[in-house]
Amino acid sequence: GRASDGAKRGRRHARPTRGGLLPRGCGRAAKQMVEERERFAHISKLTTRTGPLANAGNYGTLFEPSLPFEPSEMVLTFLRSHARVLVVGAGGLGCELLKDLALSGFGKIDVIDMDTIDVSNLNRQFLFRKADVGRPKATVAAEFVSRRVQGVEVQAHYCPIQDKDATWYQQFQVIVMGLDSIEARRWLNAMACSLVTFETDASGERKPDLSTVIPLVDGGTEGFSGHVRVIYPCISGCFECTIDLFPPQQAVPLCTIAETPRNAAHCILYAHLVEAPKAFGDEKQDKDDPQYQAWVCQRAQQRAMQFDIAGVTLMHTQGVIKNIIPAIASTNAIVAAACSNEVFKIVTNSAAYLNNNLMYMGGQGVYAPTFEYQRNPSCIACGAGIVLGISPRASLTLLMEAMADDPRLRLKSPSIRIESGALGSSTLYMRGPLESHFRSNLEASISSFVSDGAQLIVTDPAVPSPCIKVVLEFTKADEPM
Repeated sequence: GRASDGAKRGRRHARPTRGGLLPRGCGRAAKQMVEERERFAHISKLTTRTGPLANAGNYGTLFEPSLPFEPSEMVLTFLRSHARVLVVGAGGLGCELLKDLALSGFGKIDVIDMDTIDVSNLNRQFLFRKADVGRPKATVAAEFVSRRVQGVEVQAHYCPIQDKDATWYQQFQVIVMGLDSIEARRWLNAMACSLVTFETDASGERKPDLSTVIPLVDGGTEGFSGHVRVIYPCISGCFECTIDLFPPQQAVPLCTIAETPRNAAHCILYAHLVEAPKAFGDEKQDKDDPQYQAWVCQRAQQRAMQFDIAGVTLMHTQGVIKNIIPAIASTNAIVAAACSNEVFKIVTNSAAYLNNNLMYMGGQGVYAPTFEYQRNPSCIACGAGIVLGISPRASLTLLMEAMADDPRLRLKSPSIRIESGALGSSTLYMRGPLESHFRSNLEASISSFVSDGAQLIVTDPAVPSPCIKVVLEFTKADEPM
């Protein structure tokens, strides 16, 4: 009949898709929506269906009352058009993270990295090509992913993380870190904790406002081992809560040495790993050979002079060239996949998130145990601060050295103000233009400035907290600090 003829004519003027028949006269936005639904059909299976464990330990359970997962096609729309994720680091782990997030449906991604591409990166940082050597990693990675995955916007930021202020970091739903240093992790962790505001409930209890909490997902690799950690600042144990578990970092990640050197170790490793193969070819050098050590030291000193870096000595050279972390591409891929999975679960609220640390050990097999890091009430980033024991006869210089050596603090350039217990001026030491006015305090004893139990407010560039609280507890004169 006529109805069936009309249906046939309609089919001739429609384009078949997996989602049904799309009329040729429909708008561009509708076409794009259908195309994206087809492209991310594997993601829609997770966002449009629920399950018996969907609301057991997911992100919504942090709220009171809990926010259940609500399966809907709008979840994918949110991922594609509204959710914004920051990837910190565009090296071996960062390249994998960008690829995984883009293919997981995220449409708005930012990446920040301060390094440029070296030829030694090309064997595992797969977003880069030989023609990219010398260009910023963040820029090239953003261009590659934006070009390869249709509909994904990746914004590059070629600068140190410290160049961005709190307002900039507040715009992201999740921050995922692919870093190679403890110092950078500490800085970002403290920044995220400083963004949290608090509110007082009816019972008078002070609780964090969850709308100001930006989750952190931290990934790291070392050879065949790695870790994934999910941090809810001021709610779960943060990175600073467990800083004393990390020994002072000795090994140097391979992917950092060929960039612009920042310290003497980078210059030494550049001479050992980059210049030596060029000079000696396939002839393998003995790291215990004094002549080879002297050669590396000489080349490292030349490179250090170019970048105005001090500290390259023969003894330092001997220690550094035997302590290198290999970068394994497969480890990066495994850890990045786990990190991206956690980001997806947090943003979609579709499954239980990791609580809160996973260790990957792939050296002798595939082991991935998980455990929970607890909050530290004395944490300098999310807690009440620490108590530091020191002799009343110790000088201010010794106090600063104690702050640098204490595994809970590890401060490098502290400025110190007295909040309570001052015997005179409330400012002990201030860095910057006025520093010369306080240098006379360095050799004076602590007891001439403060009383026992004094509370200090400390700031340090390594920890961007509004303030670090340190309570001084005087020890007996014959006790060690």
